[in-house]
Amino acid sequence: MGFPDLVSRGDSIAADLERAGLTDDDILLLSELAKGVTADRVGRSLDVSGRTVRRRLRHICDQIGVATAIEAVAWAARRRLI
Repeated sequence: MGFPDLVSRGDSIAADLERAGLTDDDILLLSELAKGVTADRVGRSLDVSGRTVRRRLRHICDQIGVATAIEAVAWAARRRLI
């Protein structure tokens, strides 16, 4: 598909996260979405609105260079972050 890949061969996961600019909260959000939890439900558990969750998700997608939430979850899963 030609999506940019932020992982270089031999780099650590921590370096990948730092380079991507993802926080622990970002990883938690992706982890919950991977479980099938809706954005509104994730928002309730994080004490923010569903709209805030969707905005943060859009920011995560932009940071890692993917177009959709599904691709962001797959990106994190391939790197064993979730």
